[in-house]
Amino acid sequence: MESPLGIALSSSGEDAIAREIMVSSAHLDNDTPIGTAYETEWTASQIISGSYHRVALQFPDELLHVSVPIYRDLRARLPVTVELYVLADTTYGSCCVDEVAAQHVDSDAVVHYGHTCLSPTSRLPVIYVFGQRPVDGDLCAEALLKGSGLETKPTGPVLLLCDLTGIQYENLETIASKLKTRLPLATTLVVPRIQRVARPQATSFSLDASPSERQPEEEKPPLKDEGSHDHRYTLPPGIEIGDCTILYVGGEGLALSNLLMTHSANDVWSFDPGTGTVKLESGRTNKMLMRRYAMVQKARDADVFGILIGTLGVAQYLPMIKRIREQLTRAQKKVYTVSVGKLNPSKLANFMEIECFVLVACPENSVIDSKDFLRPIVTPFELEIVLQSEPNWTGRYLLDFERVLTESKDGNGVKKIEGSDEEDSDRPTFSLMTGTYRYAKKYGKPTGDEPHVDITALSLRSKDDTVARFMDSAAGEYLQGRTFQGLEQRLGQDAPSTLEQGRSGIARGYGEDNSCNERNSDTRHVNQ
Repeated sequence: MESPLGIALSSSGEDAIAREIMVSSAHLDNDTPIGTAYETEWTASQIISGSYHRVALQFPDELLHVSVPIYRDLRARLPVTVELYVLADTTYGSCCVDEVAAQHVDSDAVVHYGHTCLSPTSRLPVIYVFGQRPVDGDLCAEALLKGSGLETKPTGPVLLLCDLTGIQYENLETIASKLKTRLPLATTLVVPRIQRVARPQATSFSLDASPSERQPEEEKPPLKDEGSHDHRYTLPPGIEIGDCTILYVGGEGLALSNLLMTHSANDVWSFDPGTGTVKLESGRTNKMLMRRYAMVQKARDADVFGILIGTLGVAQYLPMIKRIREQLTRAQKKVYTVSVGKLNPSKLANFMEIECFVLVACPENSVIDSKDFLRPIVTPFELEIVLQSEPNWTGRYLLDFERVLTESKDGNGVKKIEGSDEEDSDRPTFSLMTGTYRYAKKYGKPTGDEPHVDITALSLRSKDDTVARFMDSAAGEYLQGRTFQGLEQRLGQDAPSTLEQGRSGIARGYGEDNSCNERNSDTRHVNQ
């Protein structure tokens, strides 16, 4: 009897090809036509009015099964001069607009389908199609009022937010109108504005200018809203976000988790249209922030950082990367820039010398639960806390690039390290993770000092017996500490071997493999 391992190794792959894949369509009503559910008529009108000629249709993995019907419906509604391309397997998160893939086909606009983080783009205009699912506005409003008790008890302003996966904006307006009739007259209800056709946002900081010369291209009024790019809202004068009670329509997901973290001081009540349940979500906010604070403490023990590129389309990502590099350089940390596409533990495990990663991504993909990763992964806002000599965190959390850039810069465009003491920069720091004092390694020359030779610098010996030293090489230091440093060349120590003819054929049977030839011969005899 053949062993299971032998069966697995000799499988023809037929099982994988014939396997049925279950596609969930819970976000849509089965009776709703594809063209109506994904608004192909409205999408075609936006493409025509925008005078777009090469349009990329971006679908997440869970909507690929409807990509062909949508393409055919749009194709029938658009002029022949308009070219359509279907994008799948996004470079980074599917909630972001994949401008990299869109530019491969030289498209001048992107239609994004499904859930989105609504992060502003830097190059291409975007048309957002969320997909429509009928939601009972009366049931939703009744459940939120009964569960939260807002109808019977006095409260402050109420902010209504929603997950944009399959919830029609008309449904949100219906829910808002029902809530207004039931809430006390003195209660202010704030409804978000959803921009379904977005233009690219210009970079407001020059990358070529020096820090002292870098100024915004145009003065912008300060942002009143405290949320991320998921839901931009405007609060009436005299109302602060901390005074609001938040009602959220949608199920569990990254959007809800990030909402809780960025609004930790608010009561957040959620209604899940799929289950019809209402619950208070803000009770688990403290645990989420405590886990992030523990990640910050791990990052404080790091001396070698890697900037992870998690987006190439979100506006302001280049100024954010430049600012992070400036901050780490001033703190005399070694910094590398790493781009690996979609993150997984195996990819990042290849960079063993990096002790902490800083992820530059959209708000929904910035917070990574790194328990499966070898090294901690922090956000740009958390890095601000890491680099403080005495961490001071009130629990306020930011995920928006623009807000982090605006609030972290001073007159010179560089974040001031609170409580820093340059005169005593070599003092040891206490690590909450190890319970001991540690001395931080210094990479790069301090301001005003001459370059110094580090004993851990990587050394290479050339043919003429000269030595080249690479200053402050964290990778070289890590290499010197490894037991295995690669194959030894042993130049001039071993006699050259005689060249011999290698084997020929394919992997399952080479030309001089007698056992394989005998098996093939036996097989032919059996077939005859």
